[in-house]
Amino acid sequence: MNKLLKFLLSITVLTTFTGLNSIYYQAEAATATPVKPAVSTSTTQYITVSPIEVVNTPAKYLNKNITFDAEFVAFTSLGLDYKPAMRDSAKYIGMLIKRDDVKDHVIPLSEMKIIITRELAEKHINIDSGDKVKISGTVFSTALGDPWVDVKVFDVLTKKDKTTEKK
Repeated sequence: MNKLLKFLLSITVLTTFTGLNSIYYQAEAATATPVKPAVSTSTTQYITVSPIEVVNTPAKYLNKNITFDAEFVAFTSLGLDYKPAMRDSAKYIGMLIKRDDVKDHVIPLSEMKIIITRELAEKHINIDSGDKVKISGTVFSTALGDPWVDVKVFDVLTKKDKTTEKK
């Protein structure tokens, strides 16, 4: 067989196999039970996730709408103006949340780049480190192997009780 014929034959076999594989996975997905409940905010459906899960498998969530509860740490300029996942620091600000896999002290989850518009952040100017928040957004990039999340909905669930703080 000449090289062109072998090449065309391999393309045909690969295309056929890929097509059958695609049909199999579509059928499997249609019958699968959802692992996480979807949450609806307005007309957008969000998958409820753990931030650590998203950090561990960012590609799985690329271009997906996700939502999670977290403990707010601080606003930051971390990750802004980075060309592969560009968000202009004049219009956006980053946000850090506490790692949910560490219980005895505060370690920011800096691997997750959470980007919020300055306009939305300014509505929550009185937020403090330790306040519980709900974040809903879209993973728009996995640059540097990290999830980059555009925040669409940001709510403060509970304020930290300042009377019980350690002195």
